[in-house]
Amino acid sequence: MTGLKEKLETTIQSLTLDGQPENLYNPIRYILSLGGKRLRPILVLLGYNLIKDDYESILRPALSIELFHNFTLIHDDIMDEAPLRRGQSTVHEKWNQTVAILSGDTMMVKAYDLMLDTPKDRLVEALQKFNKCAVEVCEGQQLDMNFEEYETVTEAQYLEMIRLKTAVLLGYSLEYGGILAGMDEPQLRKLNSIGQQAGIGFQLMDDLLDVYADGATFGKQVGGDIASNKKTYLMLKALELANPSQKKELDRWLYSPDSDTNEKFAAIRTIYSEIGIFELMQTKMNAYYDKAFSLLEALEVREEGKEALKKFLQKLMRRKK
Repeated sequence: MTGLKEKLETTIQSLTLDGQPENLYNPIRYILSLGGKRLRPILVLLGYNLIKDDYESILRPALSIELFHNFTLIHDDIMDEAPLRRGQSTVHEKWNQTVAILSGDTMMVKAYDLMLDTPKDRLVEALQKFNKCAVEVCEGQQLDMNFEEYETVTEAQYLEMIRLKTAVLLGYSLEYGGILAGMDEPQLRKLNSIGQQAGIGFQLMDDLLDVYADGATFGKQVGGDIASNKKTYLMLKALELANPSQKKELDRWLYSPDSDTNEKFAAIRTIYSEIGIFELMQTKMNAYYDKAFSLLEALEVREEGKEALKKFLQKLMRRKK
C-alpha cells in the first residue's frame, strides 16, 4: 500500500465542504488544508486491508474519522487557548471563538454524512461504536481539563485520560476498517486493542515531543505543556523521582504564575534531563507499541496487510513531529 496519504488528500479535495455563510465553511476547509498526518483515516484503510485489498473503495467513509478528529482539534485549541496548529494560526485565532465552535460542530455533522457510506448491514454497528468512542474522547478531554485543577494526579489516572482522549479513536479507526471489510466481532475487538495500545504510545510520544522536538518542524508551540502546567506523564514522573532540591525547584516554577515562560521551560527541561525522563518515556512508550505488535502478530489475516500495518506503526514510533 503506497500513497495512502496522497489518495486521502485527493479525496478531501473532492468533498463538498462549502456553503453559506462563508465564515462557517471557510474554517473547515482551512484546518483540513493544513495537512497533518491523516493518521486515523490511514488506520481505517490499514484495518480494511488486513483482509481486503480494494481499500480505495472506502476512502470517503475513512475520512469521516478525519473530520471528527479535526472537529475535536478546533474545540481543544479553544479550551487550551492554543495559538498554533500545524505551524499556522488556530481557527479561533484566525477567526474567533464563536466561528470556531460552530465550524467544529458542522464538521461533526459532516463526519456523520461520510459515515453513511458504510454498508447498510454494518451501519448501525459502526455508528453505535463510533458514538461510544466519541463520548469517550469527550470524557478524556474533560479529565485533561480537570487535571489542571487537581493538586495531584496519579500515573494510572493520567494513562486512563490519554487512553480516552487519544487512544480510543485510534482503536476505533482500525476497528472501523475491519467493520467496512466485514470482520467478525472477535477480530474487531483485537483490532481495537491494537489501536488503543499504539494510541497510548503515540500520545506519550506527543508529550515527549512537546519538550524535545525541533520547534521549526513540530507545528505546535514547543514547551506548551510546561507553560500551562499540564500534568503530563513527564511531569508526573519528574515529581515522583525528583530529589528534594529538584522537587523544590519544580514546585517553585509550577507555583510561580508570573515566571518567564522561556526560563521556566529551560529550567524544567534541565531537571528532566538530570532525572532521565527522556529515557524513561522511551521505555514506557515502547512497551505499549510492543504490546500492539504482539497483538497484531496473533491476528489471522493477510500477511501483506499485517506487514503494512506493522510498518506504519513502526514509523509512528520514530516520528519527530
